[in-house]
Amino acid sequence: MKKQFFTLLCAAALCGCAEQAVKAPVVAAHRGYWKCEGGAQNSISSLTNAAAIKAWGSEFDVWMTADDTLVVNHDAKFHGIVLKDAAYADFKDLPLDNGEKMSTVDQYLQKAKEFPALQLVFEIKTADDLSDTLYEARVVPACVEAVRKYGLLDRTTFIAFSLTACESVARLLPGQPVQYLNGDLSPKEVYEHGINGIDYWYPEFYKHPEWVTEAHELGMSVNCWTVNAREDIQNMIDLGVDQITTNEPTLVQKQLRSF
Repeated sequence: MKKQFFTLLCAAALCGCAEQAVKAPVVAAHRGYWKCEGGAQNSISSLTNAAAIKAWGSEFDVWMTADDTLVVNHDAKFHGIVLKDAAYADFKDLPLDNGEKMSTVDQYLQKAKEFPALQLVFEIKTADDLSDTLYEARVVPACVEAVRKYGLLDRTTFIAFSLTACESVARLLPGQPVQYLNGDLSPKEVYEHGINGIDYWYPEFYKHPEWVTEAHELGMSVNCWTVNAREDIQNMIDLGVDQITTNEPTLVQKQLRSF
């Protein structure tokens, strides 16, 4: 029933656009490819694994510490330490799930240079309190400068839940791929903020399948996260998203072979 209903929604969303062939999406490994032996999310090994399976890209999350070090981690806390309020030395020797140490962005990007075919989906993490504008004012330009330093701007898409952070990246890097994550705005509303892409939790596209067509008509890119189940993967493929972010990149790759 879910599949039949969504097929009807897709047909309605794509009506009048038959001349535009739907292209196969590319696959971004969510926090790298870590669902394998010895894996850990957001680790150097997960980046290496994403390259090894020939994923289009590797998504990763970045915080800035109180002493201005950019580090790769999803959660705001690591071993109970609030990253943005701590010095890097306070946690640099603590292990990830696989025993690796948390990487700095410098270490991560230096490793990424070894994989020229791999795209980087760089999430700028912001405080839960989105009124923390001082933190955003520090972290956004630092992230941009880090990617510029390693000559990786042509391989990087910036994403963030903060509209302000996305606007700031777009202002600093005109034309750079930037995708807004929060899912609360239509593509047109995002576009009006100078942002050229959306990256929404996939259920938002069940509610608004027309957003994919709307975004494409505006010249925007469309990503979706975090799509792990076969039916949802197929529905996002059928809808015509540009990128699928997933914890199951090899599963998505397998389904795309029959596209």
